[in-house]
Amino acid sequence: MNAGMATANTFILRRTLAGATATEALGRELSLFANAGEWILLFGDLGTGKTTLARAFIRAMLPPEVASEAEVPSPTFTLVQPYDATRVPVAHVDLYRIADPFEVEELGLKELAADHVLLVEWPDRLPALPRDRLEVRLADAEGGRSRVAELAGHGAWAERLRRLAAAHDFLCRALGENTNIERRFLQGDASTRRYERITVPGRPPMILMDMPERPDGPPIRDGKSYDELVHLARSVRAVWAVNTELQRRGYAAPEIFAHDFDAGLLLLEDFGDAVFGRLYAQGMMPELLRAATEVLADMAAQDWPREVALPDGGTYRLADYDTRALMVEAELLCDWFWPHMKGGETCPEAARAGFLRAMESLLAFSQPAEERPVWVLRDYHSPNLIWLPEREGVRRVGLIDTQDAVIGPAAYDLASLLQDARITVPEPLEREMLAHYCTLRANAEPGFDEAAFRLSYAVMGTQRAAKVLGIFARLNRRDGKPQYLAHLPRVAHWLLRDLERTEGLPEEGRKALESLLAWLDSHLSEVRVLAAEQEEAEAGH
Repeated sequence: MNAGMATANTFILRRTLAGATATEALGRELSLFANAGEWILLFGDLGTGKTTLARAFIRAMLPPEVASEAEVPSPTFTLVQPYDATRVPVAHVDLYRIADPFEVEELGLKELAADHVLLVEWPDRLPALPRDRLEVRLADAEGGRSRVAELAGHGAWAERLRRLAAAHDFLCRALGENTNIERRFLQGDASTRRYERITVPGRPPMILMDMPERPDGPPIRDGKSYDELVHLARSVRAVWAVNTELQRRGYAAPEIFAHDFDAGLLLLEDFGDAVFGRLYAQGMMPELLRAATEVLADMAAQDWPREVALPDGGTYRLADYDTRALMVEAELLCDWFWPHMKGGETCPEAARAGFLRAMESLLAFSQPAEERPVWVLRDYHSPNLIWLPEREGVRRVGLIDTQDAVIGPAAYDLASLLQDARITVPEPLEREMLAHYCTLRANAEPGFDEAAFRLSYAVMGTQRAAKVLGIFARLNRRDGKPQYLAHLPRVAHWLLRDLERTEGLPEEGRKALESLLAWLDSHLSEVRVLAAEQEEAEAGH
């Protein structure tokens, strides 16, 4: 277990390491928390395990299929040994032979630190220590029979080290302190959540979900933060509640083996790697979309609770996906996408007001009058659906990333699925699956109003596309994730497609769609340019 202490901007953790194996384990553990642009400084006398820890760290950052055979030489003579095939680039630095701290300047470490993890042995030779750093001090103990590691997280590493200690202690409690636990980094999503793949001999594979409770962001409206306004989950209680209820009703949400609500940690069933997005590329898109569509039709036939009891005696209450939440999300189009497309220009107030009027009028048709609200999972699309062909019926579709579930229109998740923002769903297949869904609903509900539902589907697709255009532009500008910009043409295509699908819809809803389309053509015609790029790409393909 850990022994730790904290000061204002520092967290200190002490561990006893029973030999080289434990030192290697610590190196692998540190690799799970490391990001590009960070400094990890290794202090200790000769023979205390600095290079052992560094090599284990680097191998853990390599792809598993090459890690065991990879050469990880000591940089004693080269001074700097870079690795670019790792999860994030790593530079292993050994300053033992540096006589003058000013010689360090010639090594270009500051430039490397822009996009590498810097793993530095003999860091006392550095001219100055970076503000955000992890210090690891290794020393022999018990006459050399063991080692003591003191880890000090400074600046941004202070909270990171707290999370490392909490995750370590949680796994020891859940699986046994002396259990042989293999931990591997698992690629996360666009959020700040962190995931690990956990393997223990004789037990099914598991996922560690690290989701510390988030503080409120700055208020943006009515004294509330963005997360509050749009009802985003702030703790793992939401994950426990939603997954448990989905399981109880026969759906394939991951089983939860252990939880620590206060620490923000869950140990979940691992559904494997058969993610829909990967299988689409293998020609399985029609089969998978059909199965996922049938899950949503099944969910629409049920009455869903507003509250779920928690094992600590509390309850988790799902919020309504109300007009205010939908409007705040849609407004991201003006907040982020507009400046992105117009060279940084802020959306003029008059244009924003026109967008809000048109969107609010459209959202009046988001929920068909006779349709019961359902649980809306909100991220029901290819990255968050896992194929489980060994199961039957609706349980063949594994549901992950469910924590932001709300109560609202059934059409939202169907639009999220069929109008995938990341992978192109051909329009004929989208239309086929929409028709299949409507047939299932009509067979189960004699009073099903297909025209009203199709209008709701167009409205929810429009709102979602506007939101996603804003989110992807925000991920680029605010979070430094430009890879999401590649999806803008596809999302723009779906936005126009939804606004133009007026055939057979009720007249008032048709007019509302046409009104927002007119606003786009007048104020943000760049959407048509982007959509044309997508159509050209599809034609070329």
